[in-house]
Formats: sequence, C-alpha cells, structure tokens
Amino acid sequence: MSAVNDTKLKSVIFLLSGLPGHRDAHLWISIPFCFMYVISIVGNSVILFIVKRDPSLHEPMYIFLSMLAITDLGISITTIPTILGIYLFNSREISLNACLAQLFFIHLFQYIESSVLLLMAFDRFIAIHNPLRYASILTPPRIGKMGLVSVLRAMVLILPLPFLLKRFQYCRANVLSHSYCVHRDVMTMACSDSTVNSIYGLFTKLFQMGLDSLLIFLSYVMILKTVLSIASYDECLRALNTCVSHLCALLLFYTPEISLSMIRRFGKGSYPLLQILLGYMSLLLPPLMNPIVYSMKSKHLRVRIIRVFMKGRVL
Repeated sequence: MSAVNDTKLKSVIFLLSGLPGHRDAHLWISIPFCFMYVISIVGNSVILFIVKRDPSLHEPMYIFLSMLAITDLGISITTIPTILGIYLFNSREISLNACLAQLFFIHLFQYIESSVLLLMAFDRFIAIHNPLRYASILTPPRIGKMGLVSVLRAMVLILPLPFLLKRFQYCRANVLSHSYCVHRDVMTMACSDSTVNSIYGLFTKLFQMGLDSLLIFLSYVMILKTVLSIASYDECLRALNTCVSHLCALLLFYTPEISLSMIRRFGKGSYPLLQILLGYMSLLLPPLMNPIVYSMKSKHLRVRIIRVFMKGRVL
C-alpha cells in the first residue's frame, strides 16, 4: 500500500502560472525578469565583496547589510529556475518534491529577511540612543549569535511545512497561481482536509513576520522618542537620515507581502493578475532595490564601490 502511495506522490505534477500572453509575448516578458535578476545578483554580490574586503566597513550596520544581501541572493537563486523557465522555455511543470523544496527555501529566506530587518531596526536604535557604546554592544560575535538565532527560528518554523504538505492526496487540476511554489498555493491543491496546514501557516506568519513587524514598530517609536529629545534640529535630522535606507527596505519587503495577504484573505480568488504581480513584487523588489537604496544613501559604501570599479577600469 505504501508503495502505491509513493508512486502517487512521485507522479504528482503541478503546473506553474505566469503572466497571461502568447509564447512570443513571454519571450519579451523574460527580458525585464533577466535584467532584474542580473542586477539583484550582481548588486548583492558587490555589497558582500566590498564589505568583506574593506576593514573600515566591518561595522555593525554593514555586517547586518551583508546578512540582508545573503538572504536576498538566496531568494533570487531559489526563484530563478521556475520564473525564467516559464518565460524563456515555456517550462511549466514541476514535481511535488521539487515544489516542496522550492517553497521551503522561499519561505525560509523570507522569514530570515524579516528577522534581519528587525535586527537592523535594533541596530539603528542603539546607534541613535547610545552612540558611545554602539560598537561595544553590537560586537561581531554578538551579531553572529543574533544571526544564528534568526536562521534557527526561521528553520524551526518552516521545516514542518513540506512534511505537512507531503501527507496530502492531490486530485485537483494542480494549476498553481504563481510562477513558483508557496505553501498556501500548494495547500489549496489538496483534496484532503487542510485545516491543520491553514492554522499552522497562519501561526508561522504571525509568530515570525507579525512579531517582527511589531518589534520594528516599537523600535521606531523609541527611536522617535530619542530623536525628539535632541535639542539641535540639525542633529535630529541627521539621526533620522540614518534610518531612511532601512525604512525603504521595510516598505519594499512588507508592502507587497501585506497587500498580497489581504487580497488572498478577503478577495476570495478575485484579482488573479494583481495577485501574480504582487507575488513578483514581494520576491523580486527587495533583492533588486536594497543594494541600490543602500548604495545611494550610504556615502561611505558608495565611495568604496566606485573606488573598486575605477581600479578595475584602470587595470
């Protein structure tokens, strides 16, 4: 009997969905996706290279930025095969095991990124509230432990998802609504009762992203309280200016994610094109824009990047 079930599991094939259009239109659509992936991978790789190479950038802010770049690279590499496969080669089929592996890594990197954004909010609070003890509080070993806890928390929350999905029987059309696999999408394809998955999925969202966003909000309340106590108007603006990059990263990460969750919860299957676009934005925008935003706002980082490229041109 188990052999029959194993055969059924192996034979489950899902069909991924992309933007509507003819095969020729998909080839044109693939151009901006390729462009975004190249910029994302190159941009985040350059930040990692610059921070690792330059000792003057071995500060808490840039170490956290490196963590963010690693998670963004992970998200990009995880989604490249299926998204580009659809638009370049019209490859829509994905096996159950490959789908479960992809959704595990997508959710893992998303949850780690949520934790890293929380750590970056804590970093900004310490830098503004207690600048004299900033380097002594956020030491590299302590940052490493914080990063490890973030990874372990995300892994503990996400690890049960593939196993919960694998126990299902899949007897529906199996046409997913995105160009990649996510838990909620695969769960709706099951013909078994998915109440446990639905409750656990909601729990992980609230415990990870919900808790992180609440703590980020409280961090900025304390930052504002500290900044408003500064007598000098110029120093007040300077302190707030150090948070602009992080605020942009928060908007890029949470806005598409919250919008997509709201449409799924209250839209009842409506606005399918908008859901596809928001899904792309939630996975593609942060890796694409985070390196650009931080490079533009951080003069120290921007000068180092320009210097490296100028040396390359001279050589």
